[in-house]
Amino acid sequence: MAALTIYRVVLLAFSTAELFVDESQYWQWGQELAWGYYSKPPLIGWVLRAFTELGGDGDFWIRLPGPLFQAATALVLMGAARQIADRRAAAMVAVIYVSLPVAAAGSLLVSTDTILLPFFAGAFWLYLRLTRHRSAPAAVALGLCLGVGMLAKYAAIYFVIGAGIGAALAPQARIALRDAALAALAFLAVLAPNLIWNLQNDLMTFSHTADNVDWVKRPGVHLNPAGAVEFLLAQFAVMGPITFGAYLWLAPRALARADWAPRWLVAMSLPTLLLVTLQALLSKAYANWAVTACLGLLLLVVPVLWHRARSLFWVALALNLALSAFLPIAATQADRWAVGDHHRLLMRRYIGQGEMSSRILEEARARGLSAVVSDDRHLLADLFHKAKGSEIAIYAAPPAGRPENFYAQRHPYPATRQDGFLFATLNGASACGKTLPDATWRPGPGIYADDTLYLYVRHAPCWGGAEK
Repeated sequence: MAALTIYRVVLLAFSTAELFVDESQYWQWGQELAWGYYSKPPLIGWVLRAFTELGGDGDFWIRLPGPLFQAATALVLMGAARQIADRRAAAMVAVIYVSLPVAAAGSLLVSTDTILLPFFAGAFWLYLRLTRHRSAPAAVALGLCLGVGMLAKYAAIYFVIGAGIGAALAPQARIALRDAALAALAFLAVLAPNLIWNLQNDLMTFSHTADNVDWVKRPGVHLNPAGAVEFLLAQFAVMGPITFGAYLWLAPRALARADWAPRWLVAMSLPTLLLVTLQALLSKAYANWAVTACLGLLLLVVPVLWHRARSLFWVALALNLALSAFLPIAATQADRWAVGDHHRLLMRRYIGQGEMSSRILEEARARGLSAVVSDDRHLLADLFHKAKGSEIAIYAAPPAGRPENFYAQRHPYPATRQDGFLFATLNGASACGKTLPDATWRPGPGIYADDTLYLYVRHAPCWGGAEK
């Protein structure tokens, strides 16, 4: 585990993959600490602020939590596995986890999943301890882990759902009522500031989460069976082809066993997979939306592979390690490796943001403007990062109604500002009725390769004021 983590950290320093829009946005959250943000709870912003205070605002320091938090998850998961398996099998659970494709990807790109998982694993460890012995300190720690996990990503609630189902399936999986109450109180105490923030901000984060589950707003039933199949197939890539395949074989058999632990582990993983598959069927779901199921899955599968199918275990580990070795190298070649007849960059979504931001900022300086406004979240995310410390202020176009992103919520162009600005947009949107752009630009290869940048010079505000 240590060798793989060091390998990831070293190659991360040589990565040419630029920050994606979400990563830049998380960094911006860290610049303005709060108890909540537009689309996610606040912990990732706090973590990035801590790391960038140590090393600066470069891509390496923004992404460094990735490999470190993945290693932490593996170590904590080993402690959880030790509650139900022997020492060697528990160590193998950690080894398989840190080698998984999802851990490899989470070590290259900082995400809320990566920040959540160590606390989710900690909740596993503490809950399993509490099934054996009452302990007020462990119960409080369990609630703290789940509360902090919720501050990372609301998917931490899957633990509560799974534990409830597991307790119904196996009486031995129930913890003492006093311990459950202490855990609940600690959980609510940690989460309360975020809940208050949401109440003070029109339930902004909750509303955005509901928007992602957009089938709740649509009348009638619109099934997407292809999306559900695609999501399930993606789990072979996320959780490892052999480990996920073994889980599909073991889970129904575990439910029939007399031993309570396998049944509890199925309860801690299968409902999450089923819920997100249902979401994919009714609307859409990304491959990582069920990543918390990975922990229960590994605790169930890996000890069985280690003790009963050792050769299959080594094949699973070898496949995972091959991908884990490849991905950091691919990130160092993100601006070079291309595929297809048109030589499109293999990692094009992580290339081109810096070139685009530099072009916009240079144009603003050349025209003597001290502000840039945009209606595009992707442009705004990188502009805020690249313009930090410069003389140019970045703003979002003021929303007509409910803000559609963090920048429109927190950084709309102020009505009190009366000087000019450069309006940057993609694919021909007009600026306050001005249809002829002052400049256009076709970016090079990367995320914007199929787009055109349109730049409009405004000499006075045009939102709530006179146009010029």
